[in-house]
Amino acid sequence: MKRHFSFSNIPIVALLWDLLVVYCAYTLCRAVFLMLNWSLFAGYLTFGHGLELFGAGLLFDTPAILYTNAVIILMFLLPLNWKECPVFYRVARWIYTIVNSIAVYMNLMDCVYFPFTGKRTTASVFAEFSNEETGEMLKIFGGQFLSHWYLVLLAALVTWLFWKSFRPIPKTVMPRRGSKSRYYVKQVLSLLVAIPLCIGAIRGGFTKATRPITISNANQYVDRPVETGIVLNTPFSIFRTLKKTPFVVPDYMSDEEANALYTPLHTPADSAAFTPRNVVVLILESFSKQHFGFYNRTLRGGTYKGFTPFLDSLLTSSAMTYRYSYANGRKSIEGMPSVLSSLPNFVEPLFLTPASLNSMSGLARELGENKGYTTAFFHGAQNGSMGFHAFARATGFQHYYGRDEYNADPNFNGDADFDGTWAIWDEEFFQFFAEQMGQMKEPFMTALFSASSHDPFVVPEKYQGRFPQGERPLQQCIAYTDYALKRFFETASKQPWFKNTLFVITADHVSQQIDPFYCTSLGNYSVPIIFYAPSDQSLHGYDEERVVEQIDIMPTVLGYLHYDLPYVAFGLDLFNTPSNEGLALHWLPESSGYEYVWGDYALQFDGKDVTAAYEFRTDSTFSHNVLNTMPRATREHMERRMKSIIQQYMQRMTTDNLVIKK
Repeated sequence: MKRHFSFSNIPIVALLWDLLVVYCAYTLCRAVFLMLNWSLFAGYLTFGHGLELFGAGLLFDTPAILYTNAVIILMFLLPLNWKECPVFYRVARWIYTIVNSIAVYMNLMDCVYFPFTGKRTTASVFAEFSNEETGEMLKIFGGQFLSHWYLVLLAALVTWLFWKSFRPIPKTVMPRRGSKSRYYVKQVLSLLVAIPLCIGAIRGGFTKATRPITISNANQYVDRPVETGIVLNTPFSIFRTLKKTPFVVPDYMSDEEANALYTPLHTPADSAAFTPRNVVVLILESFSKQHFGFYNRTLRGGTYKGFTPFLDSLLTSSAMTYRYSYANGRKSIEGMPSVLSSLPNFVEPLFLTPASLNSMSGLARELGENKGYTTAFFHGAQNGSMGFHAFARATGFQHYYGRDEYNADPNFNGDADFDGTWAIWDEEFFQFFAEQMGQMKEPFMTALFSASSHDPFVVPEKYQGRFPQGERPLQQCIAYTDYALKRFFETASKQPWFKNTLFVITADHVSQQIDPFYCTSLGNYSVPIIFYAPSDQSLHGYDEERVVEQIDIMPTVLGYLHYDLPYVAFGLDLFNTPSNEGLALHWLPESSGYEYVWGDYALQFDGKDVTAAYEFRTDSTFSHNVLNTMPRATREHMERRMKSIIQQYMQRMTTDNLVIKK
């Protein structure tokens, strides 16, 4: 008897067919979404850009489809005898139809829900409706079903298609007795290959430098925030935010009282004319203050050299910096919003929350859209790495230069300069940075995120043994990047744009703290904040009184340029704010609370109560809790202002109110 053969009889081929059907269903939902919400895109969305958005959408469909079909994938690739277990096939068919139908229903529901929220539904929807009565919810959804009957009909049709198109494994799938061993070997090999491929596809890449793809990555492919609705899909948005704590707006005080104590709305009153200086922001990976000689000569002795001889010389002779300067987070993805958009990190990294799809401003948007600046972001890793490309685009950067652009430049050595793990070596990429700025139309605003002072903490082979080793492997990398900065400034100083430029130098976060002074809750945020303008000799000094933080950078730069338009920023203009008003507020993940620094005290707060207080200027290791002995008026003032900042941050995050509405 002749055996029936079909490609669908082969489990791996049948599986690929079934997944292809799901991809088509997601694309259909995306097309329906665009048609029903066309008024949001009409007038500017071109056919070509629309295709690009649909293509980018496949990147986000893949994790959602693999998540929802994980059981199906496993069932198809397990080395089982389908011929002897027909129930197995029927169960697989039901699971396939049900889980993918639910995913389609989610996408179609968002076609209606999106215009009200401006973003794809996330896991926060469960909290939003958790207090609603079941009867009321059924009434609401029932009304929506009736008014959108055509979507209900489409959903039913897609469910039927899933059921009918599911590729069965006929009885002939199992080979004859003599070939069974070959069948089992093929199934095992398919499973072993599929597992890493699925993991890489869910993460969005296979390299160590790739962070799992999340909703904020959609910003990388869009020209306007609303377009993320086309790129994303609802199952993905929910999966990626399931474990994320939603921002909860506390009810500490009335809105009027909160605004009276503190406001992130900046309305410049400066009558001086805007000064179109170039702005260059250098964010250095893991450059804790601990590694500088300049900041530690009192702590570790006047002869301490540190690992940053070039930056030390700059601080000694030409730049403005601060003794009490702090980061707003402990991860690279928390440093970007703080430095470039004056958005602190509370509870969860902004990149990883639904708020990453909010409309956001920053130095690039304020200067690029309102003052005609050329804006560009530089990071020597693979394009898209760390989510930087997405964030840069979301905050108004017009251009992005990564490893791809470096490799395409004939003046450099391409991947011959790749460090083998993360990115192009800092020395070569900094030179590329200087060259690109030399080709830009002035004024420009650029930012660079360095990479070489990162695990696995190696330096180029040609520099083996040249830099001091220190107490941690990181420190020779700090010394190497400091040398790369020296070479960058040597190159930049010869270019015509150099003297008309304000440089800002800081770190993304600290790393590998050693001294007890840097191991406290506050020391774990101690990073340099440096302002350097080659043609402005007045911008020089070491402020040993003022408390500053990374979110102060954006308003300080805009104030220095005499920026004359209102904007939202949670930091202060350091050059135009009294020193006794300086403050720092950051989230302490180890205690799920906050630390607020003002005056002479660091106050620790768990969200409800103040739990500790330290005199950080004199008690550098936080040995004595002075909560019960500090002046009561000081404690009350600090607590009220801290609560005001937290409440307004949460409120603006949850209501998408981070920019001035035009």
